[in-house]
Amino acid sequence: MTALTLSTSSAATLRADAVVVGVAKGTKGPVVAPGAEAVDKAFGGKLATVLETLGATGAEGEVTKLPAASGLKAPVVLAVGLGEAPAKGDGFAAEALRRAAGAAARALAGSKKGAFALPVEDAADAAAVAEGALLGAYAYDKTNGNGAKSGKAAKGDKDAKNNGPLAEVTLLGGKPRDKAYKAAAERATALIAEVNRARDLINTPSNLLDPASFAAAAVTAGKEHGLKTEVLDEKALAKGGYGGILGVGQGSDAPPRLVRIAYTHPKAEKTLALVGKGITYDSGGISLKPAGHNETMKCDMSGAAAVFAAVVAAAKLGLRVNITGWLALAENMPSGSATRPGDVLSMYSGKTVEVLNTDAEGRLVLADALARACEEKPDAIVDVATLTGAMMLALGNRTFGIMSNDEAFRTALHETADEAGEASWPMPMPAHLRKGIDSPVADLANMGERMGGGLVAGIFLKEFVEDGIAWGHLDIAGPAFNESGPFGYTPKGGTGSAVRTLVRLAERTADGDLG
Repeated sequence: MTALTLSTSSAATLRADAVVVGVAKGTKGPVVAPGAEAVDKAFGGKLATVLETLGATGAEGEVTKLPAASGLKAPVVLAVGLGEAPAKGDGFAAEALRRAAGAAARALAGSKKGAFALPVEDAADAAAVAEGALLGAYAYDKTNGNGAKSGKAAKGDKDAKNNGPLAEVTLLGGKPRDKAYKAAAERATALIAEVNRARDLINTPSNLLDPASFAAAAVTAGKEHGLKTEVLDEKALAKGGYGGILGVGQGSDAPPRLVRIAYTHPKAEKTLALVGKGITYDSGGISLKPAGHNETMKCDMSGAAAVFAAVVAAAKLGLRVNITGWLALAENMPSGSATRPGDVLSMYSGKTVEVLNTDAEGRLVLADALARACEEKPDAIVDVATLTGAMMLALGNRTFGIMSNDEAFRTALHETADEAGEASWPMPMPAHLRKGIDSPVADLANMGERMGGGLVAGIFLKEFVEDGIAWGHLDIAGPAFNESGPFGYTPKGGTGSAVRTLVRLAERTADGDLG
């Protein structure tokens, strides 16, 4: 992972491959942001003019490179757009700093060291820049056919010259001896390492990551970070009556798993349960997805990846809260042994479910994991899943939906996501949609009304949550996997959506902010 250091050095004197400065959109053209004073001085106070001549406007994410002026140790100046200049006396928003730092880090791929002279007024600003730069510096290490990772780009690859992400981020204006700045840097390093863990898992081809190998990765991480892990294989799942997970996974040669991974703190007063959908490949099963809708379905385990990463991050940060992660892992494939539309499954909770569509499988594995998680009486449960295309239609590709059985908890989750810098939106659970999942042959069906499908999925999951336990559902189908080009600190492919929100939720719980 990219190294992060704090420095009080001047942007003019620090040796680096490039010095990064911020530029904002002013009323009369681009404006050089605070932090770049030494660089601006080297340009005779004309840096904004030079940038405008080169076409820079200060728009968010805009990157302009230019040769450094004499007097600067770095040979290149990289100006990155921060968006609209704030009102006088106001600072830049944390998310604006994250996105700018991420765009700059991406632009410096292949470089050894970048000096970031972006606006840093306090430790919170330093945290935002550090997070953005580390997120933006991510690159998935490509795999070969044997599953071995290669550190070199393939011959002819247009990115071959980059040879990897930016190696080191030096945060100027960061005070290495100040406790708040040091804590911000340490938190950013731990947090983003786990976001990148989730990204790596999501980007791994399905033939290299099945339920068993995903479970093995969790066990390995558990040993490294002092976490307690338990893995239920197909025999244990059958013995335990996990009909939802088994029903989804029975069509595949790669059998399902349920992983429990737990972090405990000796002084914790609250316990969170996190449940992640982990469909390592989703063909749709017998209700087969058409061409054009199945090529990226290795990402259907993004919820489990987020939960796994969040538990490890909590351990690294030593948060004063107990967190138990449940990874519901299966591969949804068509075969002679696959669950058929119309079959009835007996779930772990004791309820029965008529499977009307085998491509609505995520809610089936989550239902079993939610029911099992409730048995441990946590103070709150949050599930995370790439659950419905309907949520993408409602909120787009960059915003996840939040549903809950408790309005105050839904509001807290929304606020938490906002604090973490992840776009989300609270969604309702209209009571009239419940009737649509009634079944003549089972307690309920896994499909209901087509309109409002994302809401129906949440209503289905609620049926498996014990009364009295606050529960939240994050449908990350939109932002979990970026099929377009990279932007800000977001790469193409797996994004690690929800990891930062879950970790921030754990922090707030540890601090007693959630009651």
